[in-house]
Amino acid sequence: MSDPTFIDLSHTIEDGLVTYKGLPPPVISDFLSRDRSTERYAPGTTFQIGKIEMIANTGTYIDSPFHRYEHGNDLAAFELESVANLEGLVVRHVLAPERELELAAFKPMEYGFPTVTERGISIDEISQLDVRGKAVLFHTGWDMRWRTDEYAGGGHPFLTEAAAEFLATAEAALVGIDSLNIDDTATGARPAHTILLANNIPIVEHMCGLRELPDRGFRFFAVPPKVRGFGSFPVRAFAMV
Repeated sequence: MSDPTFIDLSHTIEDGLVTYKGLPPPVISDFLSRDRSTERYAPGTTFQIGKIEMIANTGTYIDSPFHRYEHGNDLAAFELESVANLEGLVVRHVLAPERELELAAFKPMEYGFPTVTERGISIDEISQLDVRGKAVLFHTGWDMRWRTDEYAGGGHPFLTEAAAEFLATAEAALVGIDSLNIDDTATGARPAHTILLANNIPIVEHMCGLRELPDRGFRFFAVPPKVRGFGSFPVRAFAMV
């Protein structure tokens, strides 16, 4: 049996990174610099201790039910099996003119990427495959705009209420997307968050690299730190193929 291939699906967090316009970027600095550490340790022995000031919704992150619901489970309540080693599926909706990821819009199409299959999974195939207990990841290609004005400027792809209802009813384990938000941010309504998190289905947003995954046949991981009283936090999302 060959060794597995690991595919990183996360954006890099760095000082000044803007994930959402209007929200403060992370500030990364030294709490203890290597130069200052020479005052504490033996000659030739130095250490660096970093400090980061950061809001929870930075980079590629996971939403727990507590993000939406006051009495929902927070990050510390995640069972590891709910965010690690999940069987994964990728639904392709790349370069499509429609922003809305409607059930009827999940049709096979050509993408032009040599690392993906010629034909993506359609919604009909998903209903036949049984998504129960699986991570369903939506590949829209929006991540190619990361760190541009267009990425956060509106017009990103998003799941419709009907699509979220389908995933909740079908008992998906986790839902991820490579765009700005799983919901349309043009209004204050957040039906996908509301439906999925009400059903204890974690959401991973601002993913990247989904073009490198096969449509199926991989394991997905998105484990946050065990923080009490937090609803969202960055993750190192990755797949094992």
